[in-house]
Amino acid sequence: MKQLKIKKKKSFLKKLLIKVNRLFNFEIIDQSNYSISDIEKYGHENLSIIGEQSTTLPLGEFKITRKVKSLHIIFRSCASVKMLSQSKERIFSEEKKEYSIRSLNSIVKSLNHSKYLFNTIDLKITIIDHESSKDVIEKYKKILNNHFFYFDIKKLELEKYKININSINQENKKVSDNQKSNMSNISQSLDLSLNSDDLIYFVEDDYLHKINSIEEMIFTYEKFSSLINNELFLCPTDYPYLYINPTKTNVLFGNKSHWRRIDQTLCTFLTSKKMIQKYFDNLKMMTTFEHAPFEKPLHDIFSNEFCFSPIPSLAIHFTNINSIYGISPNENLNKLWSENEFIE
Repeated sequence: MKQLKIKKKKSFLKKLLIKVNRLFNFEIIDQSNYSISDIEKYGHENLSIIGEQSTTLPLGEFKITRKVKSLHIIFRSCASVKMLSQSKERIFSEEKKEYSIRSLNSIVKSLNHSKYLFNTIDLKITIIDHESSKDVIEKYKKILNNHFFYFDIKKLELEKYKININSINQENKKVSDNQKSNMSNISQSLDLSLNSDDLIYFVEDDYLHKINSIEEMIFTYEKFSSLINNELFLCPTDYPYLYINPTKTNVLFGNKSHWRRIDQTLCTFLTSKKMIQKYFDNLKMMTTFEHAPFEKPLHDIFSNEFCFSPIPSLAIHFTNINSIYGISPNENLNKLWSENEFIE
């Protein structure tokens, strides 16, 4: 919250100096209060302009050459299944539907926080749901209704997709019904993404998002893709496994967060339609045969393409406390959990 409004009357000479500086792409920073008088912002605020420039003090301005046109969020929901492949309790020990509802609510809150971005970026949310109860679907609709974006809720076409799944996995074990449902949902999501226009955010229903998560991912995607002159992958979560071994990595600064290059994620990630088209067959391998690890085809892609995750996390995976792909370190989980309770 701002404590000081930058509304001081500018002298003629100051106005002239500002105009001259702007001709040379410079801004005047008042070191007494860290303000930028011409744009009436402080240095710690978001100084970037979507589709035009990424600006971070003291690094300066970076021109955007890869503009984001649209964002399609594909939310994979199964509020009836406690855990996909484990019997352990999730943190806070609630019913699975409570995680699904709060997860969707956190995404909508983050979208509303960055609503201004979508004056120039098209936005759509699609839920692909498998056997969630009627009351959960009604709560989904209440969360999504009366906002500025379009949404739809689709049922998982399980019978259509599960016939393509090998019943025996890489560890020579029988693939569970829950896993077949998960693989089918991923497959339907990938098929649906081919109708998207630009960025697609594939997200599972047990990730709670911070209020700035969507804004940071969009600005960072524009910046990094402009920097490397290529498409890429972003994972919103700072997983515990990243701190088990002292592996080498690359660290870049996005819009307001540090991001590290990684070579493994789960199936919650943001990328572009171009990447989906380029690696469609590779991604579909996750939906027909259960690898060990499950996401191996995705990890193989990361050996050739850039994938980054934020430090600290933008979205927390609310699974059990012992999972190396679970809750992110040094996060206030109680705060994030309570903030995203859906109250009708």
